[in-house]
Order: sequence, then C-alpha cells, then structure tokens
Amino acid sequence: MTALISREGVEPLGPVVATLDALRTRHGEDSLQGLVPGLVGPDGPQWRLADELDVTDLLDAAARRWSAQPHAAAALAWKCYSYWLALPAVLGFAASRRVPLMTPDHVLVRYTDRQPFVTLALRAPVTAVIATDPIVATDAPGLLIVEDEAELLGVLRRSLVDAHLDPLLEEFRKRARIGRRTLWGSVASGVAYGLSRAADSLPGPTMDIANRLLTALDAEDLVDLAPHPGGGLDIQRRTCCLAFTLPTPKVCTTCCIRSH
Repeated sequence: MTALISREGVEPLGPVVATLDALRTRHGEDSLQGLVPGLVGPDGPQWRLADELDVTDLLDAAARRWSAQPHAAAALAWKCYSYWLALPAVLGFAASRRVPLMTPDHVLVRYTDRQPFVTLALRAPVTAVIATDPIVATDAPGLLIVEDEAELLGVLRRSLVDAHLDPLLEEFRKRARIGRRTLWGSVASGVAYGLSRAADSLPGPTMDIANRLLTALDAEDLVDLAPHPGGGLDIQRRTCCLAFTLPTPKVCTTCCIRSH
C-alpha cells in the first residue's frame, strides 16, 4: 500500500542531490551540465513542462546542434534527454533508496541548439521512499511512501518509463525513422554510465545495482557490463547512437561498432 504525504520540513531530495554533487566534484561541472544544481528549478520563459514538450521543435534544435540528418538527430537528442532524465532517479535509488518521480508533470525542460543541448529540473518534486526510511517520521514535503525495495523499483519504472520515456519514444519515432531498440540501447548505456561514474558514492557492488536497475527497466540485454579494476564498470553497448554518421564522425568508447 502506498501513501502520499505533502508537508513542510525536511528535504527528501537531500541524499540524491548530495550524490549528484559528489559526482560533480569528482568529474567536474560538465559532468552535470544537463541538470540544474539542486535539481529543483523555477518556471520561466525558457522552461516548459515535459508534458508540453514540442518534440518537432526539439528535434529541429538537435539537427542544428549536431548538423545531423533526422534519424541521427533523433538518436542523439534521445540519448541526451534520456540520460539526464534517468540520472536522478537511478542514482537516488542506488545511493539512498530515494527516487524522485521523473513524470512529465514534474519535469521542466530547457533546450537549445548549442551545448548543453538540454537541461532538466524538477517542479514540485515528489520523492518515493521506503516505509522504513527515517524521513517518514518527519514533516518532510512530497513523500510517496512504499512498502519495500521491490515496490520502489516498480515506482521508478512506472514514473520514468511508463509515464515519460515510453510515450516520448513513440513521439520520436513518429518523426524519425529509428527503431525502439536503438533508442532503448541509449537508456541502457546511460544508466550503466551514470552508475559507473558515481560508483565511489554508491554502497555495495556497482555491477549488482546496475543489473538490478537494468532488469527493472527491461534493458538488461542491450549492454554488456563487467566490473572495472579501478572501480565502476566496463560498458559495451549492443546498439549505436549513430554519432558516427555526423559530418565529423564520432565513435563512442562504449559503441558496438568498435568491436567489428
């Protein structure tokens, strides 16, 4: 059984923001350029809710940003958007078992045809927590209380995938000839990459949590993972983001075409 609590008081996103801040400290400001500091951002003329996103305009901006053909622009826009969208929820679960709901009605989007292409923020955030989390006993705002980790993973899946990524993917595919497997491969590699870069801040083996999250997102067959000797993960994609088709071709370090 779940219950929603909205009261003033302790900040439920604190551990999530701390994990992101640790990633920024380790890897530099650019490592979090797609998220506003502190995650919560104000409304403004440059921002729009994700459920009001003009996908055609977004893809046009991507085509200008990368000088790309429509299918490659869609693949790269999706890779960028899905990475920043998933990162707070994925790291929140992995580090502290607190999951901000990344549903379209809570996510603010700003995009340009320059770098960074897309920036995301949360509006009136709701955070899913397990019933045993000490914050449940406080007057914290915006808590969605669930019974256990299995239910928390289910909430992560429904809020991130069912409510946001799946509908958005269909909108992308209406406008560009690109397969679901290609796009979902970027979700899989993005989840693994985010976990790998934050490995120093995560309790327990990164490989185990990566497998658990990828299974919950139905993406476990789209990347090959191995523990990296220095920490983190070695990641090998089974799909390609099409960056090699750009006027100045790029082959990512995790790309499947490196193995051919």
